[in-house]
Amino acid sequence: MKIKQIIEIVEEIAPLHYAEDFDNLGLLVGDETLEVTNVLVTLDTTESVVQEAIDKKCNLIVSFHPIIFSGLKKLTGKTYVERAVLKAIQNNIALYAIHTALDNSFVGVNDKICERLGLVNRKILIPQPHSLQQLFVYVPEQNAETLRQALFAAGAGKIGDYDSCSYNIAGHGTYRALENANPVIGEIGELHTEKEIRIEVVVPTHLTQNILKAMRDHHPYEEIAFGLLSLQNPNSRIGMGMIGELEAEMDEEAFMDLVKSQMNTPLIRHSQLLGKKIKKVAVLGGSGAFAIKNAIAQGADAFISADFKYHDFFLAENRTVLMDIGHFESEQFTKNLLTAHISKKITNFVVFNSEIKSNPVNYY
Repeated sequence: MKIKQIIEIVEEIAPLHYAEDFDNLGLLVGDETLEVTNVLVTLDTTESVVQEAIDKKCNLIVSFHPIIFSGLKKLTGKTYVERAVLKAIQNNIALYAIHTALDNSFVGVNDKICERLGLVNRKILIPQPHSLQQLFVYVPEQNAETLRQALFAAGAGKIGDYDSCSYNIAGHGTYRALENANPVIGEIGELHTEKEIRIEVVVPTHLTQNILKAMRDHHPYEEIAFGLLSLQNPNSRIGMGMIGELEAEMDEEAFMDLVKSQMNTPLIRHSQLLGKKIKKVAVLGGSGAFAIKNAIAQGADAFISADFKYHDFFLAENRTVLMDIGHFESEQFTKNLLTAHISKKITNFVVFNSEIKSNPVNYY
């Protein structure tokens, strides 16, 4: 199996189109056409992690955080980034990062936090905008079902927890085939009227090209009448953070004990406790201060994230309890998620979970 195929497996749950514009992800180092020996999955790609890959005979490291984030102008080994990249290149190890693509995935970083805390009725906290389109296409009545099923198979027509969604309008299409045309139905030079169906389906933006290919492959006409419209609808399956509910409400202190235990964090920095029960909980792995207002607006009794600054805690305004559990702690189970997904798909080589603790923050 080639590196490219492993990448395709990872991107089944986190397509790169999900990522934020500022991010640097995908294959950062290496040749995607090389055969894979073994895979090492990690949160961060440090020099010690690259050495671990060497020791375990892995030529592909799948990392959550990208080791190369801003541009590298030199590779002299003077920084931890340069040393890790140089070591990987010298040992022919490919480096791949998934980062905010997995942050925005419905089954990604935040879903894992929700799973650890036992949250139910989960939904995206901040749906990603401009990630949905509407495709409409006109097709002869007798070909409508075949085309419709092809569009569904390519990923069209999914709305939340429903698939195979479409709207269909019957009507009559007209056209005249000119001299150089090759009509499937009708004759050159004659005005033709055909019973047609207008099929409308929702299209995830990142699947647009695949869906259009399916449309062309299964449409009988030489020239296809179709259109794409950008939708303002929020995408309930892609976006930052999640919000869900505990099966039973808890006291604030009891809930924080649960968070410390389940997220393996030695401490929680938090805003003022409100003396209220915790039921609805918002989470966002990594730096999440930007989502405080979203969590409050959706009625979260607590918001769990990381990297809150001093003044961020004032934003709670006695409406929610902010809980900073640490950046590493909020994302630490991401590698388990990736390892499990890749291992489920392949059996002819080993997928290792990195044993290196890459958290740069220590507690006294």
